[in-house]
Amino acid sequence: MRIVLFRHGPAGSRDPRRWPDDGQRPLSPRGIERTEQAARGLVRIMPLHRIVTSPLLRAAQSAELLRKAVDSKREVEVLDALAPGGSYHEIVTGLKEFKASETIVLVGHEPDLGKLAAVLIFAAPARSLPLKKAGVCVIDFVGGPTPGDGKLVAFLPPRFLRRRSATKAKA
Repeated sequence: MRIVLFRHGPAGSRDPRRWPDDGQRPLSPRGIERTEQAARGLVRIMPLHRIVTSPLLRAAQSAELLRKAVDSKREVEVLDALAPGGSYHEIVTGLKEFKASETIVLVGHEPDLGKLAAVLIFAAPARSLPLKKAGVCVIDFVGGPTPGDGKLVAFLPPRFLRRRSATKAKA
């Protein structure tokens, strides 16, 4: 199984007057553009089979941009544990429901995604591999995911992904 951790794109500034519920804070216009480019770049690098997102709006918008880049008819799935402060155990348990041959994208937030990466690779949630907005961490497993058994395959900043969106795919 391949797990792709994708941090949501740049969102609007925190403003309790505009968004009393921070979960409803959307991607900024520039964030939409940059996330769309990063999503296209990621799709050119590897196939993506399933997209699972945090329920927060900025993550759900990022996941939808990924779905469009993949050109998938499959719905984006929501996993509440991907919201800030969610349970790593619940995320790993949820991943075990997917096929070992699939590439699963988890769209979420920092610092939680960085800590999830540390759980999957080192079995150490106290450590972190922080992701930039619209950045990616790719972790491979033989079979299903088990904390500490993941192999870090790639750690891709958004600039790298955006540059890939403008290049032609290899035949």
